[in-house]
Formats: sequence, structure tokens, C-alpha cells
Amino acid sequence: MKLKKLFLPLFLLLLLTAVLLTLSSCGGEKKEKVVLNVYNWGEYISDGSEGTLDVNRMFEEYYLETYGVEMTVNYTTYASNEDLYAKLKSGATGYDIIIPSDYMIQRMANEGMLEKLNYANIPNYRHIADYCKGLRYDPNEEYTVAYTYGMVGIIYNTKIVDEEDVGGWDLLWNEKYKGQILQFNNSRDAFGTAMYSLDINVNTRDIAEWKEALSMLVKQKPLIQSYVMDEVYNKMERGEAAIAPYYAGDYLSMVENNEDLAFYYPQNEKGETVTNIFVDAMCIPKGCGNKEAAERYINFLLSEEPAVAIAEYIYYASPNSLVYNNEGYRETLGEDMEMLYPDIDFEAVYGEYSYENLDIATLQAVNDLWEQLKIDSSTLGNGVYIACAVLLVLLVAWAVFSYVMKLRRRRYYW
Repeated sequence: MKLKKLFLPLFLLLLLTAVLLTLSSCGGEKKEKVVLNVYNWGEYISDGSEGTLDVNRMFEEYYLETYGVEMTVNYTTYASNEDLYAKLKSGATGYDIIIPSDYMIQRMANEGMLEKLNYANIPNYRHIADYCKGLRYDPNEEYTVAYTYGMVGIIYNTKIVDEEDVGGWDLLWNEKYKGQILQFNNSRDAFGTAMYSLDINVNTRDIAEWKEALSMLVKQKPLIQSYVMDEVYNKMERGEAAIAPYYAGDYLSMVENNEDLAFYYPQNEKGETVTNIFVDAMCIPKGCGNKEAAERYINFLLSEEPAVAIAEYIYYASPNSLVYNNEGYRETLGEDMEMLYPDIDFEAVYGEYSYENLDIATLQAVNDLWEQLKIDSSTLGNGVYIACAVLLVLLVAWAVFSYVMKLRRRRYYW
């Protein structure tokens, strides 16, 4: 009986508690939360280090203030276009923003890996220069917004390299600087240096022309100190090497640590600039979690303050007119403006000398040729010579042994 008497008050107490909790949760406004997953190159955004603007943090604050939604930017990085492609092709999903290079964008678009953008959510797209719109990787302006661009040139040490030797791609084959020359450690860029030198289309499907470029790289190999990517910074800054093909923006970082360095864009005999121009652009991959928020992020990066901060941080050219015309940006770069924004016909140079996506058969052939180059032929040759010598000794020994045994048999029977 006592239990029955206690049951009703306890039940009413629990019911009252539940009602109060429900009213409490309904009375306070619960803030929505959004996570945006951005996948970009390393060292490719102003991140707040060394007094720079933290662009992602600024976007989070802007998003809460503008849309009343708590935003978290989950920012991760990749080392190459190929790494990005392999990650997404393997089935990785959830990325909202990626920033590949032109030829990889072309490949991903062809394979249905990109979302079409709603440019109504990206009104700042109007600030992108016309020369960075409608390029062959996105001719109908459906998938991309240009983020940055740059050009390959040759960095050299003025204390070692004679000025009379600079100007063209042939500096990379000058025997005077044997052991002081660096080369790209990736097939597309390394072959590119040879093909520009030979006046071969860097997007040719003719394997014979790729083999001709291979012959140039084989000829160059004895002159090469090493094949490098990021290692180029230490080697050139410390004076461990004297010549390297690399990007203008990276040169501007290196010269801060070694004032003896200089840079030029290679030209042909007609005085025309002959080199690769790349464009990296913001895209939204298939399977993104929040397309509208991703488009708002793209639009935010195109606004003046974050766009200038990014351009100053990464040292590549910006296609954004708000950056190019910003007085503080121009004062910061000073004479380097001419290097990042050379007086060239951008569309003509890009159309003729930039990389485009190659078909699978050509890519495989190029990879095979690259592997052939990277084999240490000198070691292989020595091994062959040693093996031949050992075989010759064994043959001679066998011949002598057979002759001796034959003489013994003759003596036995005679």
C-alpha cells in the first residue's frame, strides 16, 4: 500500500521535470552549426601565422554574423594534383571545396567529378579578370572560379652563372654548370623543359615526340645534381645549386633568403616567352556536404581583404582585380609586380604552352618514359659489364677444364 501511495507523487514529479526540460529547450534558440571541409594545397592560404590574416577564422566569424549560423572550416591539405585525384577517385566524400590545377580540373570535369556552380551565390566572380575566364579547362564557365596563377621560369645564382648564358631553356643543358643544375622531379614539368627547348607541343599525342624529349633529358642527366620539388628551396637558398627551373612566386620566397638569386622567363630566338602558365581554381566536388555554404566561401575569398591577404601570403599572381588594383598590395610587392604580372599576351601563351589533360594511353607512355629516365643507367651498365666478364671467365674455365679432361682420357686409352 505504501508503494502505491508513493507511485503517484513520483510519477507526477517526473512528468513535471520532463515538461520543464522541454519548455527550457524550446524557449532558448538553438544555433545551427555547419562544417565546411576545404581541401587545398599546403601553404596555400593566409592562416594567421607570423601576423598574417587568418582567412578561415575570418570566414567563420563572417558566416555567423551574416547568416546566424555557427560555421567551422575543416581545412586539410594535399601535396599534388595526382594525390587529390586519387583521394577523390578512391571514393572519399564530404569535401566541399577543392583547388586543383587546370589540367586536373579538365580531367575531373570530363569524368563527372565536379558540381556545376551557381554563380548567383558568387557575385564577386565579376572581379575575376576576363583572361582567367572561359579557358580550355572550363570553356563554358560551369565549374570553376580562378584562385591564382603563375609561370615557370629559371632561377639562377648570379655569383656562379654568367649573364651571357641566361635567357633561354638551353641554360639547363649548359655543360659549364655540370653538377650545379636542378631539374623538376615530376614527369610533366621535366618533359616540359625539354619540349619547350625543342619547340615541341607539350600536349602532343605523338609518342615519337615524347621520346625525342626523353633523349634531351637523357643528355641532360649527367649535368644534373638532383631532381627536386620542395628541396629546391634549401638548395638554391643555401647556394648548394646554381640553376633550377621553378615558379616565379617561389623565387620571390627564395630571394628573401639569398639576394644573389635572379630569375627570368625563357624566350625563344624570336624573343617570345615560351613557358608553362598554370591556373589553380576553386571547385566543388561531387558528394559535397553543403553546396550553398561552399559557394558562399568561394564568394568570401574573392572579397578584397581576404583576397589580398591570400595573394600576399602565397606569392602567386591573383586573377582578382580587387587585388591587382589594391594600393597596399602593389606597394608591398614593389618591383616584383612586373615579375608576377609580366607584360605578355596571357591568353596566347596559355593557349599554346599550358598543360592540358592527356588521354590515358599518352599518360601511360609518358610515365613509362619517365621511369626509363630515372633508372640509373650507369649502375645498370656496370652491372652488365661485370656479368659479361664473369660469364667470359666461366666459359674460359669450362673450356680449359674440358680440354684437360679430354687429354686425360686419351692418356688412359693410349
